[in-house]
Amino acid sequence: MDKIREIPAQILGQTANAKYSVNMNEIVGTHDILFVCLDTLRYDVAFEQQEKNNTPNLNRYGKWEKRHAPGNFTFPSHTAMFAGFLPTPAQPTPKLEMERLFIPRDTTANRPTPKEAFLFEGASFVEGLEKVGYETICVGGVNFFNKRTELGRVLPRLFKRSYWHPSFSCHIKNSFENQLGFIERKLGKYDKDKRIFLYLNIDSIHYPNYFYADGAKEDSIQTHAAALQYIDSHIERLFRLFRERGKTFVIACSDHGSCYGEDGYHFHRLSHEIVYTVPYKHFVL
Repeated sequence: MDKIREIPAQILGQTANAKYSVNMNEIVGTHDILFVCLDTLRYDVAFEQQEKNNTPNLNRYGKWEKRHAPGNFTFPSHTAMFAGFLPTPAQPTPKLEMERLFIPRDTTANRPTPKEAFLFEGASFVEGLEKVGYETICVGGVNFFNKRTELGRVLPRLFKRSYWHPSFSCHIKNSFENQLGFIERKLGKYDKDKRIFLYLNIDSIHYPNYFYADGAKEDSIQTHAAALQYIDSHIERLFRLFRERGKTFVIACSDHGSCYGEDGYHFHRLSHEIVYTVPYKHFVL
């Protein structure tokens, strides 16, 4: 089986199997929280583009960690992540040393609970943040956020405010720029003292992505990388919007990868190593 290239442990970051890198109880209530999902981004592509410095804006916020997604396509992965089960370290990690940012309070009875995790009330940490005063906002991308069907309304219902527009769709080449313009207008309506939790589903890497590489006629690992470069060329605009509001804690990751013929597999919604291995990082602006 084609294996994702092994990466030296020292570049994987410090959160995987040691001390907590952040105390979420010092973040919640004092910082805006921005959760950016680069939908469908493969770890090996993210790492390669990082090493070649083809993603300089993302690189300035630390190296990607190699993690495992909680699902092999958007819906199950997000259902888990919004419940507090973010991607986990790819290397074996003792249970009590695995960093968790959000933990449902009703699962902590008679169990050791890290003091650095935010214990939330409700069925998702989105609901938990709303209960402590956050305006919770979802800006969708892929169809699981489009609110055009009952299934497309399940994830947006977790948020107090949720938005989707056809110009945010993955078949629109400048979808990310359209999302950024929308977010800029929405954030301008909130006082800087109001805490914001914003989830953004960036779908540019999801198929089709061939139009990000000059002359390409179909999707490939090369156009996947080109789509990531497109995102990187605009993402500092997003970070600047939040930096202007004040302190912001950022979670950036993928929900799953996608195969382009490895071992005969194509797309995702299958449990190939490439699909369940994803990049992850978190940082403070």
